[in-house]
Amino acid sequence: MDTNKRPIFFVHGLWNNPKLFDKLIKNIKEDDFQLYRPHLPHKYGKKSLRCLARDLDSKIKELVGPEIEIDIVGFSMGGLISRLWLQNHNGFLRTKRFFSIGTPHMGTYTAQVIPSSLLSGIAEMKRGSSLISQLNNDLTCLKKVECFSYFTKWDLMSFPGWQAKLSIGDSYHLPVLTHKELITNSLSLEILAKKIFDT
Repeated sequence: MDTNKRPIFFVHGLWNNPKLFDKLIKNIKEDDFQLYRPHLPHKYGKKSLRCLARDLDSKIKELVGPEIEIDIVGFSMGGLISRLWLQNHNGFLRTKRFFSIGTPHMGTYTAQVIPSSLLSGIAEMKRGSSLISQLNNDLTCLKKVECFSYFTKWDLMSFPGWQAKLSIGDSYHLPVLTHKELITNSLSLEILAKKIFDT
C-alpha cells in the first residue's frame, strides 16, 4: 500500500455491499493505492441516510483518522450518504474529489410510493423530501470539492436518469442502459477507473 497516495473511500448503495466495487478495482494494483470500502448496513432501506452518514463519518475517522485528505466515491444511494457526510459532517474540509455514480441528487420517482414509516432510508430519496431539499438548498461547501457526476439518462432507479447529477462540477453520461451497468459494464468501468485512479 502506497501511504503517500490520498486514501479513496468507496460507499455502496441500497441492496449492495463493498463487493460492488470489485470489478472497478480488479485491474489496478491495489498496493499502489489506499482503498477503503466500509460496509454500511442499511437494513433493506429501513435505516435513515442521516444515520448511515454518521456511520460513514465514524468509519472514516477509525480507518484514517480525523484530518487526512481523502477522495470519496459513492454509487447510487451511497452518493447521497457521501453528500450528507460532506455537507453535514464537514467532510468537505478534508475531501479533494467527490465522485457520484448514478446518484439521485434530485431524488427519484422510484421511491415516491415508499412509506417512510416502513423504509425511511428509501423514502428519504423521494423527490422533494426534506433530505433532498436540505442537500440542494445550499451547495456552497461542495464548491470547495472537485465534484464529478456519472449517470445514464436511461436509469430507472435514479429516475429520471438525466437528473442524476450535481448542478456543480463536471458531469458525464456513461454509454450504458441500466443503473447497475454504471458500475459493472466494462465501458463504464474503464471511464471511471481512468478518472478515479488517474490512469
